[in-house]
Amino acid sequence: MMMNLFSSFDPSSNFNLSLNWLSIFIGMILLPMMFWFIPSRFHMLWIKLFMKLHLEFKILMNKNQGGTLMFISLFSMLMMNNFLGLFPYIFTSTSHMTFTLTLALPLWLSFMIYGWLKNTIHMFAHLVPQGTPPVLMPFMVCIETISNIIRPGTLAIRLSANMIAGHLLMTLLGNTGPSLSYMMINILLIVQILLLILESAVTIIQAYVFSILSILYSSEVN
Repeated sequence: MMMNLFSSFDPSSNFNLSLNWLSIFIGMILLPMMFWFIPSRFHMLWIKLFMKLHLEFKILMNKNQGGTLMFISLFSMLMMNNFLGLFPYIFTSTSHMTFTLTLALPLWLSFMIYGWLKNTIHMFAHLVPQGTPPVLMPFMVCIETISNIIRPGTLAIRLSANMIAGHLLMTLLGNTGPSLSYMMINILLIVQILLLILESAVTIIQAYVFSILSILYSSEVN
């Protein structure tokens, strides 16, 4: 039964080819403005969303405000892939550590390389919180180092786990449908719709959390 539940996250097709990963690029079909003669409602919604994110991100990034474009692009890509994964027969790429770690690890490595090369003293100072007793300093250095190293893993696992949990819950509830009465099926449909609304909110929240944490990690090295 568990293999059937997790089969929806299988990245391979019947031809033993990982064609499902092409779903990452489905969102790009919807985004280009060349398909519209006049700005659509979808376009206006994206513009308002991007401006709101730009205002929030530049507050966190202080002097490096030019980097907001990169994190807005990261947010939009994650949100699009999360949201498309809710549709039937569309592969959820963000439920795989292969995809999420590919995003989190290079970002974290670039921040660390830049910080240790450009702001070495500042990076050493981050290993010991202010006001730490001298006796605890060696332990704090170890703790801060470990917490820093596991950051890309926590970013990737958080996103993947949230995507997997919601999809599995919807699959489990859907599998109980054939054995229920008509009255219980109506209740199940209401629960599924509410759960789908919740999952839609989670797709946006998780993309936002991933982007915000990436910005906070980048601001620590400056």
